[in-house]
Amino acid sequence: MILSFGLALATAATAQQVLPPPTNLSTEARSALAADAARPNAAKTMAERRARSDAIQHEIGDRMRDRYKVAVEDGAIEGVPVRIFTPKGWRKGRPLLMNLHGGGFMVDSGSLTENIPIAALTGYRVVAVLYRLSPEHRFPAAVEDGLAVYRALLKQAPARRIGLYGTSAGAILGPELIARLKAATLPLPGALGMFSGSADLTGFGDSVTLFGDPGMTGLARVYAGSVDLADPLLSPARGDLSGWPPTLCLTSSRDVLLSATADFCRRLDAAGGVAQLVMFDGLPHAFWAYVEAPESDAAFATMARFLTAKLGASGK
Repeated sequence: MILSFGLALATAATAQQVLPPPTNLSTEARSALAADAARPNAAKTMAERRARSDAIQHEIGDRMRDRYKVAVEDGAIEGVPVRIFTPKGWRKGRPLLMNLHGGGFMVDSGSLTENIPIAALTGYRVVAVLYRLSPEHRFPAAVEDGLAVYRALLKQAPARRIGLYGTSAGAILGPELIARLKAATLPLPGALGMFSGSADLTGFGDSVTLFGDPGMTGLARVYAGSVDLADPLLSPARGDLSGWPPTLCLTSSRDVLLSATADFCRRLDAAGGVAQLVMFDGLPHAFWAYVEAPESDAAFATMARFLTAKLGASGK
């Protein structure tokens, strides 16, 4: 099996370590990983990479939409493009969710696939921020887009009824947005989902050594621009973590960001925060965003349980 980043790191170009598939994976997971590894990829320019990622998003997203019966609408909030996901039976007064998608900061590899199941399983409306992409727009452009949308959502619901989550690059942007909110003394969301990410761009830990660095260091450097990687607004783990919202850190045993995700969870715990670490066995980075299998269903169910537990299921 190729340790595939599929959608999650569509711009990665370096070789990835070949490993035999673990025997405990479902048949569906094995098939989906094989199909992902076999996808043709002749994209060379950034425009081609983005077009390829969008095509995969819609291919998988259309199947998810048929399965979960979630309405998807493109729009804008405070001038920032967004996708809004409304589950069947949704009603006003329920908590709101805000997503920052994955894609190595450079492509959109999650605004559909990360959010359709979450909207359906929580019963909450989800707003996915289609933030400005690197390398044209570097830090803090994406965080500023997230901040603008979050400020607008505060007019619709109190902060304690808003959940923030993201996968891969989105699980880096989420902690960065929390750090920005703290610096601006704005109310923090009621929950954070950090799904296969990092809060310290100065290094990604031992899992990068184990599985090879599929462009992560380079992507982070390009995204950061001239900003010092140790800046707490860029690497929140190096700043004050007191008062951090309850956080679910979700990863997998073949995730290149396993170490970074687990390390941030440990730091939150040491700072007295509520932090839960969940690791899936034998699966690669951000597998839930592109693997259609029981393991992905279980990952989305874990995310939904955490978010509803922290934000509340009713409008009261």
